[in-house]
Amino acid sequence: MHSSRIQLSLQQLEAFVQVAALGSFRAAAAQIGVSQPALSRTIRQAEQTLGARLFDRDTRHVTISPVGGELLPIAQRILREFDSAFSELGQFMQGSRGRVTVAALPSLGSALVPNAIAAFKKHCPQAEFTLMEAPAEVLLAAVEDGRADFGLSVRPAPDLRLQYQHLLDDSMVLLCRADDPLAGRSSVPWSVFAQRPFIASQPNSSIRPLTDAVFLQKGLSIRPAFESPSVSACGGLIGAGLGLAALPQLALDLVNMHRLVAVPLVRPHASRPIGVVTRIGRTLPPVGRAFITRVLALHDPRVYAIPRA
Repeated sequence: MHSSRIQLSLQQLEAFVQVAALGSFRAAAAQIGVSQPALSRTIRQAEQTLGARLFDRDTRHVTISPVGGELLPIAQRILREFDSAFSELGQFMQGSRGRVTVAALPSLGSALVPNAIAAFKKHCPQAEFTLMEAPAEVLLAAVEDGRADFGLSVRPAPDLRLQYQHLLDDSMVLLCRADDPLAGRSSVPWSVFAQRPFIASQPNSSIRPLTDAVFLQKGLSIRPAFESPSVSACGGLIGAGLGLAALPQLALDLVNMHRLVAVPLVRPHASRPIGVVTRIGRTLPPVGRAFITRVLALHDPRVYAIPRA
């Protein structure tokens, strides 16, 4: 056997392993689905490459040679690894394995994404996820520059290289203390914020543009009593009696609702549009496409129950 690298093809290794397993050229040819002369030619080419016989054969018996006995476990391992590798590639191409990076608003990272990932992994347990949470502006930038495969966020501005697929409308509610007179109301108009201290979200959040737009539409000049750094901090400020806030329903998962109540906001009814955001022209990994398809197809567009005291 030459000391240089041995060049045996997968076809030759498979033919060799089948003859060794079945002890017959005829049976091995039938198993592989080739003619016996073709199989014999394949084995002969392998022997020429090795410079040694793989089988000792006569008219009635086929016996593996010492070189064949040495080659057999190596060939079996190579074929197993080849099958395993291409099985993994097939699973990747089908979207049942691979890694996907999802960027989500903090409220969605708490209320929607974990359940979506859990449901997906029941069918595709080998899929792996990296979850990023960020305000809308940072999140959309992560999708645009490729740090995230896709985002779950509000509708992006039209000047960005992003595509938006609508998922749900996240209705706005008023958040107040349970002992507030407003807590017992079935709904509250937006004009209430003209009479009570208003706790606003940060300007770079997905909530602030929506509340600002409603106030502009209603002709309300509202000066925030506080600009809360986060949704959870907003709940703390309200609990301390420092004002009221307008929040999307899904954001309530980030709030300690003990002693707080959410009431629907009306006149007008307003909601935060939530959808899947991808970068135009980017090829997503198959697992990412499969996850998006399942989220869009299986999402329950129900109206989320509003926590009450």
